[in-house]
Amino acid sequence: MKKTKMLLGLSLVAISGLVFMAADHADAPVVTGNASDITDVYAFQGQNTANMVFVVNTQGLLSPAATATAAFNENVMTEINIDNTGDNVEDLVIQAIRRGNKMYFFGPTAPGTTGISSTVKTSAASGSVDISQYGSTPIIATEGNGMKFFAGPRDDPFFFDLGQFKSILMGTASGFNDPGTDTFAGTNVLATIIEVPKTMLGSATTLNVWAETKLKQ
Repeated sequence: MKKTKMLLGLSLVAISGLVFMAADHADAPVVTGNASDITDVYAFQGQNTANMVFVVNTQGLLSPAATATAAFNENVMTEINIDNTGDNVEDLVIQAIRRGNKMYFFGPTAPGTTGISSTVKTSAASGSVDISQYGSTPIIATEGNGMKFFAGPRDDPFFFDLGQFKSILMGTASGFNDPGTDTFAGTNVLATIIEVPKTMLGSATTLNVWAETKLKQ
């Protein structure tokens, strides 16, 4: 099983103050809510403007009660793909895999294979972090290579007024309200977050970014 979310045309020149994202909170029942279910992908410049931050959220619409027992699957790898040559083929990958109570990270590095299959780039290990538990203080790991990592539950950051959207589709409303109703308020996701020095991503001024979850075969 593989699930993909796309982010295209992420400009490192014009990114200041902007967040690029793709969101999806409704899928087929076999996918929705499990460790393969990507809800959001974010890429943005860090508070340290020499860094980029990549966020992949999974297992959306978790209630507080469900969040306490939600877990990353050791058989599912999260992979961030980065195209820095403009051909929509990944030149670099960042991989995240859970083992026990830790999330281990590999890359950014050239992929072993491109496309729908991946090999774990164990030779490009970049760090690890203890998986944060719901209700506890978030754990952030900082590595000597300048990278930072987080893995664990977070409040769902995506704001969407689903009720108003349905009204627009039905023709009973002409547009969204300001500020509208946050349909996802009170729900959580499991987040995998990587902060990377831009120097590790190549010299291109524009990146194409997409994320995948891939099941171990």
